[in-house]
This record gives sequence, structure tokens and C-alpha cells, in this order.
Amino acid sequence: MNEIQAAITWLNDPLNWTGPGGITDLTIEHLVMTVLAVLLAAVVALPVGVVLGHVPGADRAARVTVVLTNVSRALPTLALLTIFASTAIGFGNRPTVLAAAIFALPVILANTYAGVHGVDAGVRDAARGMGLSGGRVLGQVTLPLALPLIAAGLRTATVQVIATIPLAALVGGGGLGVIIVQGFGTQRYGQVLAGGVLVAALCLVVEALLAVVQRLATPAPVRALQRV
Repeated sequence: MNEIQAAITWLNDPLNWTGPGGITDLTIEHLVMTVLAVLLAAVVALPVGVVLGHVPGADRAARVTVVLTNVSRALPTLALLTIFASTAIGFGNRPTVLAAAIFALPVILANTYAGVHGVDAGVRDAARGMGLSGGRVLGQVTLPLALPLIAAGLRTATVQVIATIPLAALVGGGGLGVIIVQGFGTQRYGQVLAGGVLVAALCLVVEALLAVVQRLATPAPVRALQRV
């Protein structure tokens, strides 16, 4: 039996889907870690990106910040996991969430800054000319126009984090990576392949769902402009 047949057999076994440590529980755990990591990154990246993109004269600071955050993408996530696990943070899901958040932060920050900064200055000036305050210009004009790029950053970061979370199993964490690590440990490479397929399928499903959410969240006038 080759690995593909073994993977199909493993995925078709109901015992692998139910109970503690089954695919269903591991998938939920995988998604929970993903949400926590993306939220943690967004809490930091979104406000910083909005401020840097909206405040006049912040271009130099913005360039430096974006460059520094992009440098963090060169850090291997597995190395960060190992470092975190050797500190008071410990093993398990916590270091994985922190490492994945660091990995997701540059994408969200860069897209947020680009979206806000890229709004036409003439549009902002027109809004101010109509009597809108700086806060209202940001909330009612700038952010709606920047939303497609901001949402794209969140979407990309989420899918990347889903693909990174399997590393949690290497430091005693959960998620779908457990299937892959267990398969390698027992030399059941069909199970390894099945775990990889599950992670890839989860990425595709979440990507499709977030694409729909992004479209629904984008104001209709902005969608009309994108079609022009």
C-alpha cells in the first residue's frame, strides 16, 4: 500500500475523527490558536499602521517601522518557538501563538499602512472641506477606502498562520501538526500525508470564507470603484 492509499484509508477511519485527540478536536484547537495569534498581531499592527498612514509627516517613521517589522519575517518561526520554550513562556500552545503572532504582524502592518496611506489626499481634503473633523475623516472616509487592503492583509496573515501552527506539535502543543509528528514518530507516512492534506484543506477553506467576508465587509461604493 503506497502513502496515498494509506492516507485515504487513515482519513476514512471514523476513529481518527472522533474522541480526544481526533481530527475534529485538533482542528478546533488549530483554529483557536490561529485566531489568538492573528488577534494578537492585529491589536499591535492595526493601530500602528493606521497612525503611520494617516498622520501627516510620518512617512519616514513609517518606512523605518515597516522595514523593521519585515526584518522580523526573516526570523525562523521554529527558532522562535525553541527560544520561547526555553524561557518562562514554556512549552505547548502559548509559545506557538506568540511566534505565529510575530510572523503575522508584518503582513498586517504593511497592508494597513499601504491602505491608509494610499487614500487619495484630494479625497481627504474634500472631506475636511465639508467640515469633517480629523477623526471623522479617518473613520468615515479613509478607513472605508483602505478596508480592501487591510482585509487582504488580515486574510493573508490568517492563512499563513494556519500553515505555521502545525509547528506547535514540536514543542508539545496541539493542532493538526500532532497528526504529522505522530506519523513521523511511528513511520506511518500515510498519516503524515493525511495531516498535510488536512492543513492544506483548512487553509483553502478559511481562505475562501475570508474572501467572502472581505467582500461583504467592503462598502458597496468601494466595490464599485474596484470594478471600474
